Amino acid sequence: MLEVEVLAHAPRPGLPAPAEVRRLSRLAAGAANVHDGHLAIEFADAQRIAQLNAEHRGEAAPTDVLSFPVDGAAPVGEPGVRELGDVVICPEQARDVREAIVHGVLHLVGFDHEADDGEMLALQRRLLRAR
Repeated sequence: MLEVEVLAHAPRPGLPAPAEVRRLSRLAAGAANVHDGHLAIEFADAQRIAQLNAEHRGEAAPTDVLSFPVDGAAPVGEPGVRELGDVVICPEQARDVREAIVHGVLHLVGFDHEADDGEMLALQRRLLRAR
């Protein structure tokens, strides 16, 4: 089973319940045939995500979601236990927190909307419709 750790530095009303965060994370990872492993979803405030965005992407501004893959060795679709990494979400910057969860986890399992022909974002829409 995929273990999903839910962390909140700045809890806010309206965040999905931890069970929903886990369900969406497993749904997204399962789309890449990843059913075992570990990932963390962190809900952060604008200051924290801006700091991470500056450190890792060179952009000194808050954003909605950042993904930090750990075990990038296995290609999309390869089964097995993996340490997937972390997804950091800023609810005040996200249009839809559930969409940010799915988006971030898809990045952890190897999808990249900046390098594909729209497959990741199409998959993201299908997964969110299936909820």
